[in-house]
Amino acid sequence: MKRGKSFVTALCIVLMVLPATAQVAPDRQQMALEPQNWHTRFTRNYSPISVAPINIANSGRLDQLMRAGRIYLSLQDAIALAIENNLDIEIARYNPRISEADLLRARAGGAARNANTSVSTGPSSAGGSSTTGGVTSSSSLTGISTTTTGGPAAPSYDPAFTSTLQWGHTTAPQLNSFIAGTSAVVNEATTYNFGIAQGFITGAQAQLGFNNAFQKTTSPRTDLNPAYNSSLALQFSQPLLQGFGVALNNRFIRIAKNNLKVADYNFQQQLITTVNSVINLYWDLVSFNEDVIVKQKALALSQKLYEDNKKQVEIGTLAPIEIVRAEAEVAAREQDLTVSQTNLLQQETIIKNALSKTGIASPSVADARIVPIDRIRVPETEAIQPLQDLTATALASRPELRVTDVSLENSRISLKASRNSLLPSLNAVASLSNSGLSGDISSLPMPTTTPGALPIARNPNSVDGFFLGGFGQDLRQLFARNFPNYTVGVQLNIPIFNRSARADMISAQLQLRQNELRQQQQVNAVRVEVSNAVIGVQQARARFQAAVKARILAEQTLDAEQKKYALGASTIFLVIQAQRDLAQAQFNEVAAQAVYSRAHNEMDRATGQTLKTNNVLMDDAVKGTVQTPHSPLPVLDKP
Repeated sequence: MKRGKSFVTALCIVLMVLPATAQVAPDRQQMALEPQNWHTRFTRNYSPISVAPINIANSGRLDQLMRAGRIYLSLQDAIALAIENNLDIEIARYNPRISEADLLRARAGGAARNANTSVSTGPSSAGGSSTTGGVTSSSSLTGISTTTTGGPAAPSYDPAFTSTLQWGHTTAPQLNSFIAGTSAVVNEATTYNFGIAQGFITGAQAQLGFNNAFQKTTSPRTDLNPAYNSSLALQFSQPLLQGFGVALNNRFIRIAKNNLKVADYNFQQQLITTVNSVINLYWDLVSFNEDVIVKQKALALSQKLYEDNKKQVEIGTLAPIEIVRAEAEVAAREQDLTVSQTNLLQQETIIKNALSKTGIASPSVADARIVPIDRIRVPETEAIQPLQDLTATALASRPELRVTDVSLENSRISLKASRNSLLPSLNAVASLSNSGLSGDISSLPMPTTTPGALPIARNPNSVDGFFLGGFGQDLRQLFARNFPNYTVGVQLNIPIFNRSARADMISAQLQLRQNELRQQQQVNAVRVEVSNAVIGVQQARARFQAAVKARILAEQTLDAEQKKYALGASTIFLVIQAQRDLAQAQFNEVAAQAVYSRAHNEMDRATGQTLKTNNVLMDDAVKGTVQTPHSPLPVLDKP
């Protein structure tokens, strides 16, 4: 008996103090940010948590790079501006915080939600990258299913306090006044019930209830009137088959922790994708600027030819039709220059939108021209790495593969939960309760069995003195366990066909096998991407070398044709043709440089080295502030 009393007392104390110790770190961190009042410790769990509003102000780096209506932009500054201002990255920063909130929910016993694995690919260059086409930078990897709904529900790990305060008045007419002692019984009852329930990681659930009732009645046959009736009951249930075990009931917490890893990997993937896109946009901008210069040179050559022909026609050494041909060539080159300049303006607009939270809403940003500082450099020799080493680096570095690994782990956790659902439901139940009763001897006389006879006065010794007293006597009986009750047993529920659980188990296994195949598909795709990236770099280098040779030959051909034309050994048509060939060769060289830069960028993306190659720190990306200062601005000539 003494052991039973000690156990009940200890368990009651534990259940009562649980609400004060059930706080988790995120709530304490939130408390540090909110004003502290005397009631905060009681109301904080029931008050809404405010999330800071979005910040659409650009970082100061953008203003620091502006001078005299121009934005002097290096590649590193473009990447830094993307980290600080790009909205795709800013949106992705919320995913880990959402996963942290889901983890808090799972720690309370709620089901884990699926992680967000979407990634925005970012903008494309102006004109469909017609000037710089040849290499794309898009991953063929697709995500796998992360359904985590199988298995029995976990108990609620947050203690729940319940109470009922109630007063009632009832008047009940009686069919038999002999039994009741009166033709109508009037009752007044006041109820004070309190309880606390708690779920445990093993699947067990416990409930402690403290119930009190104060009753007053007009029934003359009641010995105690008014009367106090109290009970203290502890009910406990522990699953033994379905729903049993720590590994089963903490699965949502483990899945939520894995989803937090997925959110981090997904943010890294979004960062890589955005940086990759910005690098392509920057090198395309450099190419568009070079293309404008090429078109200007082509127009200058055509304009010079037109002026020379015009002079020769004036002195009579050339037919007037040659002026028309030269003028038509000038018009064609002017059209090419206009297209090239408008492509450049479009590219600048795209970059401004990618590197600014407000896009071109600011007039100063909208009107500013972007001046790229860096130039595309093609090294004399190419560093050669074995394909197997590059593939191994990619398999170890690509965040998409890490997302797949974690998602597969979640699927296996859910599969074990689905397997547990196949078991019958067998629960061990126990109940311990104490009761108490006290009151005053009823002042109402006892009814007589003889019709018309007067009521009989109640004998004061008819009630055991142990029950006489107020609410204090009731509580003394309760905690002294004068009237204990014990109940133990098992509850068994066996589904006859168990078709629903079997179907869930089969479906979970099939989805896991599908996801394992998709994982292998992803690995194969990474190998193909790395191989294609290596080939792309080789092709881009060969294309650039061929373009340089073609441009040199075109320059030599034009020079020779112009000399022959000056001596009268050539025609204006051949000169114009040589000028067109040179312009095309120069355009091809510029495009080949852009393709080479894109090919190397694609190689970094395919091997998972984009951030490392471009000196991007994850800590800076998470905070949204790059500590590295901006590149030195060029010294402008004084007017």
